[in-house]
Amino acid sequence: MDPFFIKAIQLFLSLSILIVLHEFGHFIPARLFGTRVEKFYLFFDVKFSLFKKKIGDTVYGIGWLPLGGYVKIAGMIDESMDKEQMAQPPQPWEFRSKPAWQRLIIMLGGVTVNIILGFLIYMMVLFVWGEGYVDKDGVKYGFSASPIMQEVGFQDGDKILSVDGKELNNVLEIQKILLVRSPEQISVERNGKIKEIDIPEDLGMRLFEGGEVEIALQPISYPVMDSVLPEQPAGKAGLQKGDLITSVNGKKVNFWHEFSREIAENKEQTLEIGFIQGNSNQLSSKDFSINNYKGEEKTVELTTNEDGFIGVTNFRNIEVSKREYSFLESIPAGFDLGYWTLHDYVAQFKYVFTTAGASQLGGFGAIGGLFPDAWNWQGFWLTTALISIILAFMNILPIPALDGGHVMFLLYEMISGRKPNEKVLEYAQMIGFFLLIALVLYANGNDVYRWLFE
Repeated sequence: MDPFFIKAIQLFLSLSILIVLHEFGHFIPARLFGTRVEKFYLFFDVKFSLFKKKIGDTVYGIGWLPLGGYVKIAGMIDESMDKEQMAQPPQPWEFRSKPAWQRLIIMLGGVTVNIILGFLIYMMVLFVWGEGYVDKDGVKYGFSASPIMQEVGFQDGDKILSVDGKELNNVLEIQKILLVRSPEQISVERNGKIKEIDIPEDLGMRLFEGGEVEIALQPISYPVMDSVLPEQPAGKAGLQKGDLITSVNGKKVNFWHEFSREIAENKEQTLEIGFIQGNSNQLSSKDFSINNYKGEEKTVELTTNEDGFIGVTNFRNIEVSKREYSFLESIPAGFDLGYWTLHDYVAQFKYVFTTAGASQLGGFGAIGGLFPDAWNWQGFWLTTALISIILAFMNILPIPALDGGHVMFLLYEMISGRKPNEKVLEYAQMIGFFLLIALVLYANGNDVYRWLFE
């Protein structure tokens, strides 16, 4: 099956699970507090439903517009904007008749479920599949340093030993740490000696604005292609997965970072690429060795894109180890993984408010791209856990029409002792709804633009 459809199926299944459980997070406390829930829907039922069935006081259904889901709680100003109901005298089974603390619990239920679900999935994944990691000895040739990292004091070949005095569980996380965890000092091994490098406070922003997030510190690896996009310059030139790059414009290439720098320094230029043809089977062989490439060197010409992108990724010859967890060990380890996932997502949010960050916002296409190309349950559940945590954070933002907007007004009521005016709530709900629609259109528009032009 085409990777696009595999990703689409995984995205649909993941969002369906998360939406239903999120809405149950509102539904269950509402019913426990004696609040009537009139509708429980997966997806939106604009004008009509694909399926619906009334059980008790609640209509359960599936809408046709897959942009989320909802529960319609009686006596609550929400996306349904049911003004007729709100004009009637409050009834004891309605949301507006309940104490503020009960309404607060109802509104926090969905976010709470998403957070707990994300942490539980991480625990399950670690228990069932364990965790792959790369220690400092797993990167044989050390890391290559981007221009900004060289200004800070790093050099090609540095091996990462510790960050702020703590040894890393996985040295491949170093780029994420630089971007969102604001380290103060990194210890590296250089030519057999240990060197301490002080990290500037603004390094993350410098890397982001300089476009070096992905190349700040990369494991030094052979210049072997792991994937080639057929519609990009490399694919159009005839390069294939498994090929070994040997030169760029006659200049010898020994490692991948040398090749990627030549590409980056020659944007929108026609280059002559020397290579030795290989095959994808070589990459999956346990006996992979650069010495196996003994064929004739060939050359092709390609023209790089304006951003230096040619549509390739490299095969990283690193040693991946595996860490197994017992059931009891998976609980704190999964909690730790969930905590840092949430921490890092919140920390990187500051980049959204930059010009570069806004242009990188993505919609369903970007989310779908997080899933593996081939069906893989471990990858599916890891991505689902990530999305669950993202949904929790996004939903608690104090924006009207989101759970966080309702929580904001409820906290105001609990602190001041006064309910906000219902007209204010209605207008805030409408403004928040239109803001969300605009954001969804913008994010998915970015996906379409990247699909068409990148």
